[in-house]
Amino acid sequence: MTGDDPLEEPELEEPTTGEPATDGGERSSSTLRSDGGAAGADDVALDPWGSSSVSDYRKLFEEFGIEEFDDILDEVPNPHYLMRRGVIFGHRDYHPVAEALQNDEPAAVLSGFMPTGDPHIGHKLVFDEIIWHQEQGADAYGLIADLEANAARGMSWEEIDEHARDYLLSLLALGFDPEEGTLYRQSENRELQDLAFELGADANFSEFQAIYGFDGETDVSHMQSVVTQMADILYPQLEEPKPTVIPVGPDQDPHVRLARDLAERMRFFKVSEAYASFELEDDERAVVADFYDRLEPADFDDDTLRCVHVAEAIEETPLSDLAVGADVLDSVLTKLREAGMEPVRPRTRFFDRRATEDAFDALIEAVDGEKRVYENHVDAFDLERGEAEELAREVEVDHGGYGFRPPSSIYHRFMTGLTGGKMSSSIPASHISLLDDPEKGYDKVKAASTGGRETAEEHREKGGKADECPVYELYAYLLASDDDEFAKRVYDECTSGERLCGDCKEQAAQLMREFLEDHQEKREEVEQLLEDSEIELESPRRR
Repeated sequence: MTGDDPLEEPELEEPTTGEPATDGGERSSSTLRSDGGAAGADDVALDPWGSSSVSDYRKLFEEFGIEEFDDILDEVPNPHYLMRRGVIFGHRDYHPVAEALQNDEPAAVLSGFMPTGDPHIGHKLVFDEIIWHQEQGADAYGLIADLEANAARGMSWEEIDEHARDYLLSLLALGFDPEEGTLYRQSENRELQDLAFELGADANFSEFQAIYGFDGETDVSHMQSVVTQMADILYPQLEEPKPTVIPVGPDQDPHVRLARDLAERMRFFKVSEAYASFELEDDERAVVADFYDRLEPADFDDDTLRCVHVAEAIEETPLSDLAVGADVLDSVLTKLREAGMEPVRPRTRFFDRRATEDAFDALIEAVDGEKRVYENHVDAFDLERGEAEELAREVEVDHGGYGFRPPSSIYHRFMTGLTGGKMSSSIPASHISLLDDPEKGYDKVKAASTGGRETAEEHREKGGKADECPVYELYAYLLASDDDEFAKRVYDECTSGERLCGDCKEQAAQLMREFLEDHQEKREEVEQLLEDSEIELESPRRR
């Protein structure tokens, strides 16, 4: 049972019933997974500054285009246990990062921490993800989002400095190498601020309103903090474009999507596929590509497939046989008819977005083989799209552009609070701070809700609900560390009824106490390492 103050509950040696997370489903004990999720949410709501929670992670795949991490797991070298156990459940375009790690090519990882409270075990997920990528060879960046904390949360600079130090000490204690990686504060990084200024020229209020719900009451500093975060996400690519991953919770996905859009807008050239001299929208291009594959040039008078031929074939095809709407068909037919007898030929297109005149001329010179040069684009007939994208990036960087690659992201599950519901810094009993006294951490685990049955007899008969248990999450996310066999044994013993909640919590509480003792000793050991690092520990903005 869950009391008003779990820390004052008596010890329970039989199974206790807590508030189950709503995401847990039935799973075979042969599959090692942790499917925690946050309780109490009926809809997907992604708010970077709110208390976002996700009741069904599958909705993220359907509604926001997040891809399942399981589908890419085999491509990841030495996957972290958070990946193997499904705690990292989704990604957005992680393939380039995985490929770079496999081939020992340049890659980067970055995540930031808004210093509004003590770092807790939920934050440790991000610390671990940054450190793992650094160990795999990626350039690692950890930042203190102090401008965001001040603008969006109203934190004083004194409070920010205190919490920032705590975050950094825990990051170093867990294994981040400051000599090989980069630590910085938003407020002290002029390069970052200059990049944010440039990105701001390509963003507008209506966009922020649609993404974040900003309105006339939103202060300008809050809006500026968003642009600064976009600059954070792209910052690792200032020296050279490279695959970059941002490990975050799913509530931060709006930031990632906007950063990907801005990265594209900053590019000199857009590379796409085309079939004629005019531009087609994506849906229109798919229609023309389909008919290009269907039609045989030899069936026409001069063995040449022309725009008018494709238009006639589309008109003769029933709308029910086409996978697009009438408005798309009307648009593509108009373009094809206007082009008339122009031949339909596949080509790779370089569209001039914001290139300088010198860069555009250099691109024309760099394209080998057959090409056609127009006022705003160049069509290449002997280049594959992948080759064309690399060529465009190379020309752009050589002529002063950034050549940004769209940043990738990986998403971890929210940890369920020890009292049920979402783990929250504002509810002390729901989380364990990395600064908690080890005995306090022990007590919090002992008082936690579980996925046990109402009675020991029922628990032994039916087994526990590990997928709905905050205590099992502690094993899967933290306490079992890299030992998959141990995590699986806890899961199997729970779901078979062999392991009772009292014994399970006692073991977890002891392991938590040991972890906190060890972590806090390491924090003391790395204090000088932090002092010797280049990051500013005290803001000059303090008054």
